Amino acid sequence: MKLFAPQALRELALPNRIVISPMCQYSASDGCATDWHLVHWGQLLQSGAGLLLIEATAVSAVGRITPGCLGLWDAATERALADRLGRARALAPSMPVGIQLAHAGRKGSSRRPWDGGSLIEPAQGGWVPEAPTALPHAPGEAAPRALDRVGLERVRDQFAAAARRAAAIGIDAAEVHMAHGYLLHQFLSPLANRRDDAYGGGLEGRLRFPLEVFAAVRAAWPAARPLGVRVSATDWVDGGWTLDETIELARRLQAQGCDWIDVSSGGVSPLQRIVAGPGYQVPFARAVRAATGLATIAVGAITEPQQAEAIVAGGDADLVAMARAFLWNPRWPWHAAAALGGAVAGPVQYARGLPKGAAAVFGDLKLGQR
Repeated sequence: MKLFAPQALRELALPNRIVISPMCQYSASDGCATDWHLVHWGQLLQSGAGLLLIEATAVSAVGRITPGCLGLWDAATERALADRLGRARALAPSMPVGIQLAHAGRKGSSRRPWDGGSLIEPAQGGWVPEAPTALPHAPGEAAPRALDRVGLERVRDQFAAAARRAAAIGIDAAEVHMAHGYLLHQFLSPLANRRDDAYGGGLEGRLRFPLEVFAAVRAAWPAARPLGVRVSATDWVDGGWTLDETIELARRLQAQGCDWIDVSSGGVSPLQRIVAGPGYQVPFARAVRAATGLATIAVGAITEPQQAEAIVAGGDADLVAMARAFLWNPRWPWHAAAALGGAVAGPVQYARGLPKGAAAVFGDLKLGQR
């Protein structure tokens, strides 16, 4: 049974192969974590998963997707994250926690999804997003500001500074967000990057800035702690970013000390035509793993325990990550352990609630009664 086997990433030992994907909550206040995060993380940390990845965390105020997005760019955002996460982790101190460091690029200054998700103009309380090129994400939107050399250095340094802050508050692992149409993906994709300098044009130019950012984060992040990258394996648009280019990026990242590739897809263009279905992105993870030997995380419509076990046991990926499945069922690993005959770390206060036949879900825990 592979899903409940341990996985080592540098000096971090994961108890199983189940990862909770970053899930934006759009519930921060000026980038600061709130009590919503305390409750949200608290229940996920009781799930028994192998790793919790905190939602996309902006490295600057301009790098947020929405005004409600979590950030880690100054003392205030660091204090708030340390406080809420520290209180949540006190209830499950053994579960590893990672963070996804992100910059929204031209998809920034957007309304929350439940408010429509459209661009917020500066006159309406938004800001001018920054991007590789002054091309809007969607027709009818104002153009973002193209980053110049000074801007590129600033963003690179913001990623590194956020990594140092994350390390200082005891986060175990980090992931650089290069997917879903956000800034670093925008540099990779010819659909969003139309630069004519060293950071655009052919593949070599489009790889340059994301690799510079990764190198800066790796240098700022403790050597003993793992660092991964989330990628979009394809844009799902003709003429866009491709799987072959993703594999080349993965090889370059591997040479710079990347520990895993979290393989998603899409997000850079509203013209995308995604062919979705159960496990529809798993073949991308399998291809990256086969070509590079890097640990990969498979994502995308993974919902059933047997499906997750087959992905790991069949060598398609080393780990599986789920987001929506955990929103629906924050105790997904308990049910997976019951279905597959595995065991997870769970709160002893809830052990008496395990149904008959599922007592082994919490291992060899013995309960007495007086």
